[in-house]
Amino acid sequence: MTDQSPIPFAEFMRRALYDPQRGYYSRRIPGIGRGGDFTTAPMLSEAPARGIAAWAARAMRETGCRDLIEIGPGEGRLAAAVSRHLPWSLRWKTRLHLVETSAPLAAIQKKNLRHRARWHESPAAALAACEGKAVIFSNELVDAFPVRVFEKSADGWQEIAVAFDSGGNSTESLMCAAPLPPSSGFCENHPPGQRIEVHDSYRLWLADWLPHWKAGRMLTIDYGFNAEALYQRRPRGTLRGYLFQQRVDGPAIYQNSGRQDLTADVNFTDLIDWSAPWTRRNQLQTLAGFLRGFGDPQHPADRELLDENGAGGAFSALDQQCRSS
Repeated sequence: MTDQSPIPFAEFMRRALYDPQRGYYSRRIPGIGRGGDFTTAPMLSEAPARGIAAWAARAMRETGCRDLIEIGPGEGRLAAAVSRHLPWSLRWKTRLHLVETSAPLAAIQKKNLRHRARWHESPAAALAACEGKAVIFSNELVDAFPVRVFEKSADGWQEIAVAFDSGGNSTESLMCAAPLPPSSGFCENHPPGQRIEVHDSYRLWLADWLPHWKAGRMLTIDYGFNAEALYQRRPRGTLRGYLFQQRVDGPAIYQNSGRQDLTADVNFTDLIDWSAPWTRRNQLQTLAGFLRGFGDPQHPADRELLDENGAGGAFSALDQQCRSS
């Protein structure tokens, strides 16, 4: 990626992940798990699938929905496991839908699930097939959206931009960001020099399809916290990359563009605020709390997900009900 003039970091991240020819998710992603650049919790343990299946069964019974949608289903293994753990009385009549924009991942999903699901390119299309009534879940979806990055200076919040010279070397700069996007992150008492990320592209994406949701519940699982806790002892923010299972920080995130994953922790306070016009009864808890009773403390991967001081505390689970339900 070569650009003589600075571009907002969010534009760099969008190109690196989603450019049709060179983007990581569009063309380059090698898969998820041991052979890929990163691994998700459901690939290490059955506990998330059991917990999500129990949540989905309760949600479908309470709302009367027969359609179950997963957005951003990775290789399709979580969807298959959730379906397998549904009660038999519910499994046979549940219609499974997957929303996927990555062609390489969709191909893997179709090999893994075959005829057991319907595929859609957007949540709006999936909801149209369900007449707007569905139970929806996602795992590590929000963190894949491009983020805007801001730094607090003596003049207030400024946005990070990046430029590349003819040799591909990157240089960051600060640019005016007026108006700021709506985010609870700006309301916290951060010191000068603090960097924060705002998933503004996710906010716009939500506003595009949530008005089509008529009934159901939605579960969002991702790494992150509420606004108050998100940046404790993280003065440079949470932005990082993953390449061959190795974490990449600092200037290295600009290298290997299109060949490594880029991600940032999720501000769940923002998610609640942004979806407020269409949701109610928000329940936010750690993943460890959500999975309590569904894992085996003797299993190493389960033990990590059930540990509030480990992965189980680094992830959060947000349960929301459709306001129209």
